[in-house]
Amino acid sequence: MFLGTVVDTDICHPTEFDFYLNSHAGSQGASRPTHYHVLSDENRFTADALQVLTNNLCYTYARCTRSVSIVPPAYYAHLAAFRARYYIEGESSDATSSGESKTTKEKTKEVRQLPIIKDNVKDVMFYC
Repeated sequence: MFLGTVVDTDICHPTEFDFYLNSHAGSQGASRPTHYHVLSDENRFTADALQVLTNNLCYTYARCTRSVSIVPPAYYAHLAAFRARYYIEGESSDATSSGESKTTKEKTKEVRQLPIIKDNVKDVMFYC
């Protein structure tokens, strides 16, 4: 499958705005397109414009020199949430995103104070 391939007909929802985009390179048969479902479009993008923007954003991930499979804001949100979990639960946390959960009693731990961020790094993506 070629980079930038978009499927927005036939296998997509008949009335909602969704599409599949293959924005990354993989070995033969290893590329899996990502399914995007537009929940709200305040900017009133056309379908083609939003698909091109989504594909172009996949080339802007700071941790990789090639395109990635999901738009970088989603990766960055995941990294920020992962970092926040360690601020809340501590470094001894062994919970993973595989569905492990703690009991309600264990979840009511006191939340630690977030560290003070120095002025020279306030505008930097510290989770990169």
